[in-house]
Amino acid sequence: MIIIYKKMKNKEKEKQQAPQQPQQDDAKLAIPRKNYRFIIIGMMVMAAGYILMLGGGSKDPNVFNYSMFSFTRTVLSPCLFVLGVAIIIIAIMRKPE
Repeated sequence: MIIIYKKMKNKEKEKQQAPQQPQQDDAKLAIPRKNYRFIIIGMMVMAAGYILMLGGGSKDPNVFNYSMFSFTRTVLSPCLFVLGVAIIIIAIMRKPE
């Protein structure tokens, strides 16, 4: 028992005396900075898709407004939104260089 205790004490002293090396893995981010730029760009593209979907309604409930079925609202804005999501997914999954 005493021998085991002394060995444990010696190991603790060695750990305390050993120079501590800076851990480089902790300094790295999970996603590289370049990929954060792509994530922000993807969010901007998604926001543009949402902005293009705005409007098209009528202030008078008795009048129907066909502008809500325009190409911009039915085709272009959903495509922009999906493109933004794809950009974000690629930015997250892309390996650092």
